[in-house]
Formats: sequence, structure tokens, C-alpha cells
Amino acid sequence: MIKAIAIVGPTAVGKTAFAIALSEKLCAEIISCDSMQIYRGMDIGTAKATADERAKIPHHMLDIINPDEKYSAADYASDALACARDITERGRVPVFCGGTGLYLDAVRTGRHADTCPNDPEYAASLFKIAEGEGGIDTLHAMLAEVDAESAEKIHKNNVKRVVRALEIHHATGIAKSELDKKSRERCEDIDMLIIGLDASSREILYQRIDRRVDKMIESGLLEETRALYDRGYLAPELTAAQAIGYKEILPHITDGVSLDACALELKTASRRYAKRQLTWFRANPTVEWIITDEKGEPIDTAVLVSSVIDKIKKFIYGDKK
Repeated sequence: MIKAIAIVGPTAVGKTAFAIALSEKLCAEIISCDSMQIYRGMDIGTAKATADERAKIPHHMLDIINPDEKYSAADYASDALACARDITERGRVPVFCGGTGLYLDAVRTGRHADTCPNDPEYAASLFKIAEGEGGIDTLHAMLAEVDAESAEKIHKNNVKRVVRALEIHHATGIAKSELDKKSRERCEDIDMLIIGLDASSREILYQRIDRRVDKMIESGLLEETRALYDRGYLAPELTAAQAIGYKEILPHITDGVSLDACALELKTASRRYAKRQLTWFRANPTVEWIITDEKGEPIDTAVLVSSVIDKIKKFIYGDKK
């Protein structure tokens, strides 16, 4: 059984700094749990750990593929679990750090609907139905017939998700909603203590997000976005192109939209993403939450780590240490 710690929470709340400080106390190594930090060349916009930070603590699952390569939650679960096992076998502690709840859940459960292989031919036939007579209503009705729960959750206009749900049922004979329920069961290979970081108020968190965006632009986000665009890595059909931090800056390059306007859009998109992250992680009752500021003033990271270090050590080592 792998004993791991996970540091989760909304963007800009201070997860990386906390994970590094905790890892120094535990003799640990960090496994990134971010669906966009896996891409090479996407550094500033994804707030990757810096070279100095990586020199302090070994980091894994960063820069593993190019932005035009495919990678799924199932791929992540397999690769990250292998990392965690290797770290454990070397006598160290794996610390997952990041805000992609889907990736973390894929590791924790060992199963996910995303593990179902793609069937391009079948999917193409479904997209043709969506484009034909009856269109998206016909396609959505097909889903409702085999998976009423998914049909209720997935809007008919989200054709890509409707197609994927039908594709999963076609390949497995099991409804996507049923696979999702099974995926919420815990994987027997890993036991995980999840620490959630949050700000004392949404306004405090949004101020942190705004400051982070300003810092990203000062650090060269525009130049990084331009380099990715020039290499074709921000083509609309690529998953990497949906990364918050790049799609908001891109209109400055392609359409001459002012950088200030793009920065404002990035701040707004980051706030919305933070809300979605909190909704995801708040739904998990096992998360141990820590507030990272007091009346708006940041609490020193070392103090935050000290507040939970005994509980973490007891989880990992029991009464041995």
C-alpha cells in the first residue's frame, strides 16, 4: 500500500510553496497533478515549479509530452501511480500537488470512464448524426435511451461529451454514469491524505489571482504564448490550446486585442476556474482544509505546514515516528 499526501485547492492559493515546504520536512518528492503542466514549453501560463524550486525537491509528471500529443486521465493515473510506487520503494513519500481534481481522482480510484478506448469510426458516425436531420436532439435522445443519468447531466449542445458518453457505452456495454460511480471507489493500491488549501474569502483569493496574472505577464507570458502559437501548439483542436493562460492572451497575437484587455479576461477566466476547482474538491468530505491567510494577510508557509505535520506523519508512519 502506497501512503501518499495530496495538496489541492484553487489556483494561486499557494499549493506549490506548501508542497515544497512539506516535502522538505518529510523527505518527500512531488508529483504534479495538473493537466496542463504535463506539456513542454507551457511554463509561465501553467505556473510550473521553477528551476530553483525543482532543485530543492524532485518533481515528477512535468514536461512529459509535447502540446500536440494526446494524454488522458487514465494515462496520468497509470504514470503517476508508477511514480508514487517508485518513490515509496526508495523510502520516500509521494506528495501530489495540483488543482486537477479529475487527475487526482483517477489515481485514487484506479478506474475512470476515461480509460475506455476511443472508437474514431463510431464517434465519426455520431458526429454525422449531430450534423444531420434531427441534429443534436436526435443524438441526445440516443444517449438518454442508454444512459438517462448522463443525458440529464450533459447538455445537448455539448456534442463532444454526448458523443463520448455514447462511445463509452458502445465499447463497454456499461453506462458512463455507472462507470463514474465505480470510479469513486478507492483504489486498493494507494491510500491518500488530502490537504486542501483555501483563502479566508473569495475576495482574498481573487486578489491573489490578479497578482499572479500580473506577474505572469511581467515574466513573459506573451512571449511564451507567441512561441507556442508559432509552433502550432495552440491550434483549436488541441487540448493544450484550452489551457487557461494562453487562450486568453492569444487574441492579442492573432487579432490585435489590447494586452490589458486580454489580461483582464485571463483574470476573469482564472476566477471562474478557481470556483470550479473549489466545487470539485469541496464535494470530497475527506479533504482536510487549511485557511492560508488571517484577515487577508498570508500565513507563513512554515507555520501552515507545522499545523498539520503531526497528523501527516501519523498517517504515513503510524506510531513508528
